[in-house]
Amino acid sequence: MNSSKNNHFILGLFTSLFIFLITSSSFGNHSSTDGLFPFAPKHVVIINQVNPEETLIVHCTNKKIDLGVKDLPYGASFDFRFHVNLRKTTTYTCSFEWPRNKQTFDIFRADRDDNIHSEPGVCRECIWHIFYSNPCRVNRDGGYPICFDWDAYSLENI
Repeated sequence: MNSSKNNHFILGLFTSLFIFLITSSSFGNHSSTDGLFPFAPKHVVIINQVNPEETLIVHCTNKKIDLGVKDLPYGASFDFRFHVNLRKTTTYTCSFEWPRNKQTFDIFRADRDDNIHSEPGVCRECIWHIFYSNPCRVNRDGGYPICFDWDAYSLENI
């Protein structure tokens, strides 16, 4: 009977430690556990930097969720939160449209944005400035932005 109580106590202790590690406070733009465990919390922020005279129309989806269409005046932002799935295959794709132009980009890809071995590294808060030329991920704590090409199947100058 005591052995059973000890096993339950140890299991509860390990479960508590695991939950603590996953929900621990962040250090900078990511916590020490980001990129290591599934279900990491993420916050994506998209900021219109295309042109002061134009509204950016943003539409983001993943396989199961449609976040709807958002109209962003210059300098305005749109954000959403989610958790990376167990298999770490979470992807959110957004279309960006402004006069005479439409582009698409995977605004969050777990293999790029929740992977400690990827070139841009892990982000807990993924802040994106959307420029005419390309989307750039910035670090809230400073440093240089990391810019990416638009997806190859984007429709430029429609």
